[in-house]
Amino acid sequence: MIETLKKDKKTGRVTFQIKNTTSIIANTLRRQIVEAVPTMAIDEVELIKNSSSLYDEMVAHRLGLIPIKTDLKSYNLPQECTCKGEGCAKCTLKLTLKAKGPCTVYSQDLKSQDPKSKPAIEKIPIVKLLKGQELELIATARLGTGKEHTKHTPGLAWYEYKPKIEQINDKHPDLEKYREKYPPQIFKDGKIDKKKIEEENLYEACEGVNNNIIKITRDNATIIFNIEPWGQLTPAEILSTAAEKFKEKLQEFIEKIK
Repeated sequence: MIETLKKDKKTGRVTFQIKNTTSIIANTLRRQIVEAVPTMAIDEVELIKNSSSLYDEMVAHRLGLIPIKTDLKSYNLPQECTCKGEGCAKCTLKLTLKAKGPCTVYSQDLKSQDPKSKPAIEKIPIVKLLKGQELELIATARLGTGKEHTKHTPGLAWYEYKPKIEQINDKHPDLEKYREKYPPQIFKDGKIDKKKIEEENLYEACEGVNNNIIKITRDNATIIFNIEPWGQLTPAEILSTAAEKFKEKLQEFIEKIK
């Protein structure tokens, strides 16, 4: 059973819990997200003009790390494409850039042939051009996975066992001795506020300091899972694609043992 706990509009992070599962399943899902979910990223750069202060290689490196919105229904992995990786409209995307200083060149200055696949974050600085300096290039983006290169990773994914506050003892004689070792946010009118620990997610900061004052335990049957996307895909797309890849791996395993 999966239940959404929190959605952060600023970062795009989604937190949800999975009940009646194990860390083996959770870690397999995490690895599928990081290694197997395909995203679009710039793989090749043809520099026509570059009189900026950065070497061609550095410009290309920065372009490669710009997250590009990915339409998984419109593109194929090169090795699975009908062109067999030669590079066609089904597996590659062309982006162009032309700028003249003085200005700062941002990711939003990249012009994509496909309006659905463009830089996910507009204000990523690429290079600063002084008066008279120019930058002109043609970039080729391809679908790939994090297993091939980390630039294709769709975001961060991590998990933990569900924490639970087992005990709070405000009257313990050692409270003053340990007070400075706890986050100051958890105290209200000199006493420990249980709600603050839960709302601010300060379980780990309180765990293990002194179990006689605050004791945190873990539910080994419930996993708290987090996905924070870079912008290429939504958390829902990342999770569903990872689950599909996981299913494919299991099916492949079943076929091989037969």
